[in-house]
Amino acid sequence: MTTSLLNIPLTRIDGSSDTLGGHAGKALLIVNVASKCGLTPQYEGLESLYRDYRARGLEVLGFPANDFAGQEPGTNAEIGEFCRSTFGVEFPMYSKIAVTGPQKHPLYRALIEARPKAEFKPGSPLLERLKRSGGGDDDPEVHWNFEKFLIDRHGSVIRRFSRDTDPRDPAIIAAVEAALQS
Repeated sequence: MTTSLLNIPLTRIDGSSDTLGGHAGKALLIVNVASKCGLTPQYEGLESLYRDYRARGLEVLGFPANDFAGQEPGTNAEIGEFCRSTFGVEFPMYSKIAVTGPQKHPLYRALIEARPKAEFKPGSPLLERLKRSGGGDDDPEVHWNFEKFLIDRHGSVIRRFSRDTDPRDPAIIAAVEAALQS
């Protein structure tokens, strides 16, 4: 993992200090999450992916963000409880951060710089809406909740999936398999 990604200060959802350094040598799926989004059921798929691949070296890391339509209004304690009680989330969760705009967390600045273009599913309604509003697949900003960045065991950001790619989608499964073999 690149030193810059390893050393970015993070805060776990319980308030403890952390960095990605503790995950060195593992593949990481970093996801900006929200509790009150139409995509919130993706927590189930993220947890399933984590349980299926954790022993092989995958870590799913959740970063709550309230950047899109106020869909993550809760406190860190409320978010953590919701994730555990509703979806049985065991994968590491971090404190709420900004993933867009001037307050964007340094982790997301680094992720976007490394992988500025998200991959959209063919025929993606999200991509069509972005194009109609003057944006497109070349817009580097995070487009909504549940965008996924995949980092291989060496710390390279190798894939970036749009929100409309379910965690159990064959494209993500294949990418995770490849990242674990790197």
